[in-house]
Amino acid sequence: MLRPLHQSRRQRLPALAGGLLVLGLTSAFVGVALIFLLSGRAGGLWQAFSDPVVQAVLGFTLWQALLSTLIAVGLAVPVASALARQPSFPGRQWLIRLMAVPMGLPVLIGALGLIGIFGRNGLVNDALAALGFSQPISIYGLSGILIAHVFFNLPLATRLMLSALERVPAEYWRTTASLGLSPLSSFRFVEWPVLARVIPGAAGLIFMLCVTSFTLVLIFGGGPAATTIEVAIYQALRFDFDPARAVSLAFVQITVTACVLAGLSFLPAVSDTGATSGRTAIRYDGRRPVVLLLDAIVLACAGLFLALPLGQIVASGLKADLMGLIGQPAFRQAATTSLIVATVAGLLATGGAYAAIAARGVLSTGPSAKTWPARLYSACLVGVSSLVLLIPTSVLATGWFLALRPHGDIAEFAPVVVVGINALMALPFAVRVLEPAVFEHRTRTARLSESLGLSVGQRLRLVDWPVLRGPLMTAFAFTMALSLGDLGAVALFGSENISTLPTLIYARMGSYRSHDADGLALILGVICLALALVGASGSSRGDSQKERAHAT
Repeated sequence: MLRPLHQSRRQRLPALAGGLLVLGLTSAFVGVALIFLLSGRAGGLWQAFSDPVVQAVLGFTLWQALLSTLIAVGLAVPVASALARQPSFPGRQWLIRLMAVPMGLPVLIGALGLIGIFGRNGLVNDALAALGFSQPISIYGLSGILIAHVFFNLPLATRLMLSALERVPAEYWRTTASLGLSPLSSFRFVEWPVLARVIPGAAGLIFMLCVTSFTLVLIFGGGPAATTIEVAIYQALRFDFDPARAVSLAFVQITVTACVLAGLSFLPAVSDTGATSGRTAIRYDGRRPVVLLLDAIVLACAGLFLALPLGQIVASGLKADLMGLIGQPAFRQAATTSLIVATVAGLLATGGAYAAIAARGVLSTGPSAKTWPARLYSACLVGVSSLVLLIPTSVLATGWFLALRPHGDIAEFAPVVVVGINALMALPFAVRVLEPAVFEHRTRTARLSESLGLSVGQRLRLVDWPVLRGPLMTAFAFTMALSLGDLGAVALFGSENISTLPTLIYARMGSYRSHDADGLALILGVICLALALVGASGSSRGDSQKERAHAT
């Protein structure tokens, strides 16, 4: 990657100061939580692992994550293979777009859709009862957790695999056709070697997501026998008020996530580089009638599995009294709080990501770029951007819970803590969205800015903003949507002082007001979808501006 040219001191210092501010604030926010966690430890880490309750929770956490990963990745292989083998399949592009919805959908909303399909009075059990079965499917417990994790992670695994399969050169398929290889042989000698390079990284990523799962396990867990570490931390503080056990669980969670991240570092990186790019290759192995039929069945089942819960959300939500819900004071308070928290968290995450990226760009240039202080500073900025992956939100919330408890009602401080946790949670995503665009733009405009002698403010206003506002809008919209749908951070501090839309939906579910919960879920889903569309339009405008810049 090309790097910007040497910048003047007048331009370097503000960027370095901005990065230092992000590094200091993030380190302080996380450091306070860790300090109070350390002060609350009643024994060593080995003692925490030797606790029978902790062992049971840890065992279930790893077991459900392993099963969820195996099922999601195992089902994604035939789905991705069928999509790659049938580039002209009717509705193929719509199915690929459908797979993007669960990845951006608030978890709580997806859970409601799954309950409507697989719950006790859901569509599947009603159909089975009509066939003479006595409601054999239970959405609660391990089975419900697995169904929910597969619903959210199958699309991710499929898109990663499909992206790899679509990069296979067309000559490979012509060679398999000329050799007369069967579809099974084509999969064995062409597709499987490609998938084998993608599956480890995809499986590791999904395993990490399942280990740190909170909302799905909270809803579908079904009791102590089906509880993960993050949910156990929540229960220890919220219901049992056992800070000692919460601290032990928090350190166990940090240890587990550290081990998983260490394992992921040895796996090949995976990325979705354009499964919807529209590229087509002639696949001779997909023309046989039997293969066409099998692929159609696989794709139809995958489409129904994803579409039915989403359709259930819309259908159930429309049956609710939406106007009545909107007119309720509880809704207005929760919606206002959610929008304020999401807006502030989105601004902090986007601004922090931009400052960290700008500082890293400056550190990579100039005579001091290869010195150890510059390298250490740059490495710290990279690490702080992904700190939430090592220290989950439940651990941060536990640390701040312990820190604020001696100072009175923790609910009074809840908005600030929730905003900070949500901003830190969204920071890695904002960095991933902004980093390529910022580095590319700074590379192209460094010489021009230096020759014109622009100040930092002038460069931001005249050079950076016209081109980077698209990626900035995308990062802000998606980080705001991520914060809007979060239940994890606010659940521990939730009270009348900070009631958000997710906590209101969860409360209505707990009080068996399912129609209200469905209506609120539909409203929240529409808001998040609108933000996603705004972010996508901002990304599109940014791409068109890049194309115009290339043309000039």
